Amino acid sequence: MFGFLKKKDEAAAAAAPAGSWTQRLKAGLAKTRSTLNTPLGELFSRAKIDDELLEELETTLLMADCGVDATTWLLDELKAQVKRDKLETPAQLRQALIELMERLLAPLEQPLDVTTHKPFVVMIAGINGAGKTTSIGKLAHHFHDEGRSVLFAAGDTFRAAAREQLAEWGRRNDVTVIAQESGDPAAVVFDAIGAAKARGIDIMLADTAGRLPTQLHLMEEIAKVRRVIQKADPTAPHEVLLVLDANIGQNAVQQVKAFDKAIGVTGLVVTKLDGTAKGGVLAAIARQCPKPVRYIGVGEGIEDLQPFRVKEFVAALFDT
Repeated sequence: MFGFLKKKDEAAAAAAPAGSWTQRLKAGLAKTRSTLNTPLGELFSRAKIDDELLEELETTLLMADCGVDATTWLLDELKAQVKRDKLETPAQLRQALIELMERLLAPLEQPLDVTTHKPFVVMIAGINGAGKTTSIGKLAHHFHDEGRSVLFAAGDTFRAAAREQLAEWGRRNDVTVIAQESGDPAAVVFDAIGAAKARGIDIMLADTAGRLPTQLHLMEEIAKVRRVIQKADPTAPHEVLLVLDANIGQNAVQQVKAFDKAIGVTGLVVTKLDGTAKGGVLAAIARQCPKPVRYIGVGEGIEDLQPFRVKEFVAALFDT
């Protein structure tokens, strides 16, 4: 049944650029970089810094999904720096923009520490199609590479395909999956925590069904899952990861706010940055609803989900 999934992953792996994560990141962000850098290249090739250049820069940042708040902050800081440091050339302005983007995104770089509890319980949420189940599989691979044991909880009890997809990732990663044919997702996660404790598992990853923030009954259901996790382990969940599809642009900000209100989001996984996404959405998140970006994804290969590091992200974005 999952032959298509295997073939897709094999094709993605074959198509993925060889070499380091930095090289894959640059390749993955190629579309974003083109969207951002083509107009910026034209702007920064001009002879001088003037009001027209700054106005066009503002438009470019908005088109790159930075959002009004982040764009206003970046422009205000740039104008102040031009005046304070007597910047004269567009090349100097470009370097100043790169440094400001690093400064803006720096608070989002907070690596996930899974050593504080055992089992370390991770609850994963997001809308339909954001890439939750795939991200769980890639996270399991990442944790296995670190020498940690993992267990899956198939908390999406609505879709049989979701359970089967998670089971396939479990087979690939040699991970046990706790699942039920149907029933209460909270009960599945409760049982999985007990199993993780009994087996001495390092990390438990709990999948949940996709839902829109406007589906209030489903948002209440996921809040119930969180409460039941706390009954199974008063210290858990130790991480609540929201998986965001970078292609949704400014809607990502509203998703973070809505899910945070319902379940207390502690970290983000930003997927599909290799699509039509404009990486500026991270700037919008940094200004309007700052949450640690634990991992970013720039491809379908199993290695294409890695911890977020600001300097390498900005360097790939601006091709420095």
